[in-house]
Amino acid sequence: EVQLVESGGGLVQAGGSLRLSCAASGVTFDDYAIGWFRQAPGKEREGVSCIKSSDGITYYTDSAKGRFTISSDNAKNTVYLQMNNLKPEDTAVYYCAAAASDYGCIGYDYDYWGQGTQVTVSS
Repeated sequence: EVQLVESGGGLVQAGGSLRLSCAASGVTFDDYAIGWFRQAPGKEREGVSCIKSSDGITYYTDSAKGRFTISSDNAKNTVYLQMNNLKPEDTAVYYCAAAASDYGCIGYDYDYWGQGTQVTVSS
């Protein structure tokens, strides 16, 4: 059974930092990409970043480039999203998801999802 559990969300002032964690079970990072997505109130879910650690591939959307860093700890089967210089527009529920992947992390169906963790950035 695949399980993804996010943690690390919270309330932070603009300019602050948070590190989100995604603890995965039932998947191996050799065969699965892990992505971070977010959904703000009244908006559609959007991708933020993804990683296929066995391929050494990471990807960031424009909103994340230069501020967010995705990484993985294969021994812990955990993916992290370090978020720096947070802005009020980063406020959202953040989800991690897993996709079976031959190579990289783009263009695959993210079929497994965590329950989400709330990130709130105050101005």
